[in-house]
Amino acid sequence: MNVSLTFDVLPLLISGLVLTLQLTGISIVVGFAIAVPLALMRVSNSTTLSHLVSLYTFVFRGTPLLVQLFLIYYGASQIVWIRSSIAWSIMRDPYWCALIAFSLNNAAYVTEILRGGMLAVPPGEIEAAKALGMSYALRTRRILLPAAMRLCLPAYSNEIVLMLKASSLASTITLMELTGTARKIVAQTFSPYEVFVAAALIYLGVTTVVAFALARLESHLNRHRRRGTAPARSLPSIRRFLTAKRMS
Repeated sequence: MNVSLTFDVLPLLISGLVLTLQLTGISIVVGFAIAVPLALMRVSNSTTLSHLVSLYTFVFRGTPLLVQLFLIYYGASQIVWIRSSIAWSIMRDPYWCALIAFSLNNAAYVTEILRGGMLAVPPGEIEAAKALGMSYALRTRRILLPAAMRLCLPAYSNEIVLMLKASSLASTITLMELTGTARKIVAQTFSPYEVFVAAALIYLGVTTVVAFALARLESHLNRHRRRGTAPARSLPSIRRFLTAKRMS
């Protein structure tokens, strides 16, 4: 093994890392934006909405991401009305196809993660919010979603790390992200072992940083649990608290 070659190609792989982080970051943000309303529909009282969202998550969680990527990238060109519409300017670009596939796949997993977090929120907290006169939108924004995020953050952190590693599949549709750049260098140097070891080191470093940051965030959000049991409020203080909530 040529150790010096492993370190020599590290700077060359950084350009691919930028695209990897871009694909991962955008797909996570878009996927989360899609997953929040879908999760709310999943736990709603409407059986129709819940079943439709369940079907969506079943399809995207039950099929490989690589197959979904190929269907979007290669399948769109087989549909006549897409080729003749303005959507073709987006669907013919591998970058946008990768973003669409990653975002939809991520949204399916995050929907079920958020659903589990919402169902784990103690019903008493929701009932207390209703008793204070909070509307559905207000108690969802101030009670349900924050509590659910704290509960499901470990699972969501795992999904972010998995999405980061799954972004390597973008190389199969000609995108020069980290893995694609590594494959290009291998074709030039005929040294797959050294080059892919360098790529693995970069993935390992980025994954470690992301996992550490998410662990610190989880610790920050759950810091109140380390303070021990808070002393019970006296009856007058409880009345003042409820009065202030109603006035706000």
